Formats: sequence, C-alpha cells, structure tokens
Amino acid sequence: MNIVGLLLAAGAAKRFGSDKLQHRLPHGVPIAVQSLRHLRSQVEKTFVVVRPGGEKLFETENAEVVVCPNADEGMGTSLACAARAAANLAPRADGYLVALADMPFIRPSSIAAVRDALAGGAPLVAPYFRTRRGHPVGISGRFHPHLLALQGDEGAKSLLGQHEKSLVRIPVGDPGVVRDVDRPEDLLPPLAV
Repeated sequence: MNIVGLLLAAGAAKRFGSDKLQHRLPHGVPIAVQSLRHLRSQVEKTFVVVRPGGEKLFETENAEVVVCPNADEGMGTSLACAARAAANLAPRADGYLVALADMPFIRPSSIAAVRDALAGGAPLVAPYFRTRRGHPVGISGRFHPHLLALQGDEGAKSLLGQHEKSLVRIPVGDPGVVRDVDRPEDLLPPLAV
C-alpha cells in the first residue's frame, strides 16, 4: 500500500522567539529534522512543506521538499500544498500520514500504528494518549480532493470533524503524540504524572 508522509514545516514559530524548527535537541539534531526522520522511518516517500527560505534545513535529508509560497495563510494552506505536490510527484497515494515538524518526541512505533491502521482500510486514524487526540493523523487517499481544498489555518481538523464517526482511535502509551514545541520551555523534560 502506498502511504505517503506529509510533514508540515511551514509555520512562523512566533511564540518560540526564534526559528524553533532549527533549534537543536540535546543530541544535536534540529527539531524539524528529528520529526522528519521519525516519520520517514515508517513510510517510503515523504514530502516536507516549508515556507520560502526553509528548504536549506532539509537539504541533506532524503525527502521531497515543497515550498509553499503562501504558507502565511496557515496550516490548511500548507497541507493543501503538500497534498498537491505529492499528487504531482508520486503515484496517487492510498493514504497520507500528516505530521507536524514541531513534534520531535513521537515514537516511531506510534507512527507505525497509525500507518498500519490506515493500510488496514481505516478512512481516518489518529493516535490517542489518554483522552487527547495526537499526531500523526492518517488520512485515506479517498479524501485527497478534500485535502486539496483546504485553506487558512484549520488544517485537517474540519475533515476529522465532518467524518468523526469514521475516525479510528489508536490508544498509545506515547506522550510524544500530544507534545509539540511552541515555546523553549516545551523542550524541558515533562513532569512525571
């Protein structure tokens, strides 16, 4: 089954104070590159959507980099740009794993669980840590036209809302699926609960 990874790396990162996607984790890898490597380890083809000038961060990685000239319009616009590029550069995908570049702590096993459910025929898939929906989100290829029509900042939230009964929820013991990096303090180890 042809499942394609779409990594959204075109955000402005205003709350972080600098370009968070280039910020290096303790082992020296930039946040966005770590997110890409985890996603790429679970799919054969990955597309990274960036804002103009963001290509350099990924030039040594094995991924298709797509520049979204109107990325400032929001996540929905970036996701539509990535889906369009995937359709132009690869055979029609059976499904998409949509991941965010500011989520470097997702375990590859969680990504694999979403991929496997999608490959098993689920129309929409999301990992859940406790009661919170996380990423990556799996979207069947039948929703490709919907992805192309996305605009603004909503991303795939409207698609998930319209088809909530079709969403397959995958429980995972991975807090990384809900842990994004918006501020420098988000990089601190989480408190034990």
